[in-house]
Amino acid sequence: MGVITIACYKPKPGKEDALRQIVKEHVPILRAEKLATDRVSHAMTCRDGTIVEVFEWESPHAIALAHTNANVMAMWGRFSEACDIVKLTDLAESQEMFAGFTPLDL
Repeated sequence: MGVITIACYKPKPGKEDALRQIVKEHVPILRAEKLATDRVSHAMTCRDGTIVEVFEWESPHAIALAHTNANVMAMWGRFSEACDIVKLTDLAESQEMFAGFTPLDL
């Protein structure tokens, strides 16, 4: 059974373009490693520039495997250089009854 994940990436100063590129590559890399499903993923931006990504892992086991996968770990290293991972509840939009975001075309 898959696991839908909502990830929130707050870009570090001057790293907005790098972060967009990494997000563009993220799910395709996970899929190539057989860790994410083919379910349509979504990326969007918050008013403060944070990128929110929604995608589906193949399973809880796939999430665990990602932590031992060299390609995924390298990609996560790039994420850490470009952004801080924040909680969904930290986003101003999460306080709204119907949170609205701007679609991010990757």
